[in-house]
Amino acid sequence: MIEWLVTELGPWNWMVLGLLLLAIEIVTPGFYLLWIGLAALVVGAISLVLGDAAFWHWQVQVLVFLALSLAAAYAGRRIMAGREAESDQPLLNRRGEQLVGRTATLTEPIREGYGRIQLGDTLWRVRGPDLPAGARVKVVSVDDLELVVVAV
Repeated sequence: MIEWLVTELGPWNWMVLGLLLLAIEIVTPGFYLLWIGLAALVVGAISLVLGDAAFWHWQVQVLVFLALSLAAAYAGRRIMAGREAESDQPLLNRRGEQLVGRTATLTEPIREGYGRIQLGDTLWRVRGPDLPAGARVKVVSVDDLELVVVAV
């Protein structure tokens, strides 16, 4: 099946594949298919030049495509990694980390290392030394969904 498709379309199968991958890249998030599509276009261009060469079988074309896809994806990742902008609000989606340094009153006592405090409209599970309800605590860190507190 693959051999028939490659021999019927010749070098244009790579061009069609590359354009198809680039079109899919437009409607999907990320930049991953861009690099693979470019690799397919490069193999198509090489196939146009080397189409009649004895060594340029479909198996060689697939191997070249795989190698170029890996190289292009690696290069693309390195290029795109340097483009990440520094956020002016680094804690925006890290609600627990926004609470570090705040003080609150225990709504439930800390027994066997666990209790609860209310900050804003949310009741948070806290971990710290055993303390009675009503004691003032300070949030020092976040561990998963638990706030780590110390007595003030």
